[in-house]
Amino acid sequence: MTTSTAPRLEEITAGNLKAALGIRVRPDQEFAVEPVADSLAEAYVHPGKAWPRLIMDGDRAVGFLMAFLDVDWHDDGSSIRSGLWRLNIASEEQGKGYGRFAVQAVAEELRRRGTKELHVTWHPGNKGPENFYLTLGFHKTGETVENETVGVLHLT
Repeated sequence: MTTSTAPRLEEITAGNLKAALGIRVRPDQEFAVEPVADSLAEAYVHPGKAWPRLIMDGDRAVGFLMAFLDVDWHDDGSSIRSGLWRLNIASEEQGKGYGRFAVQAVAEELRRRGTKELHVTWHPGNKGPENFYLTLGFHKTGETVENETVGVLHLT
């Protein structure tokens, strides 16, 4: 990380909402992740299931993440899962370790809640984040959801 302060997560509040909404990924990544505004709208309609957070470094908003908590993955009660729903690192802040920090922070929160696995989905292909997630220790499950690859990280 090329910063002088440690990154941290903040709840989204009226005071930092504008900073959160200003987070933009690179144009070539927009196909792979929803804008922050869409994520916050989804968090609003899924109370208790979404965990949105602003990633801060000092007084700079450098990214946004949203975890999902105890979601019925197949809508039939057969698979309750938690994981990383969205990860948006500001284009000018990429490559500085904030994505890794975000995944580790979600893993810590899920461990605190007693969860044993962290799930994520990603768009396959050269421009998607597959290598990022595999480098962090995620394994492909063999599943796809809406044409996205499903990965899991065991939290032991």
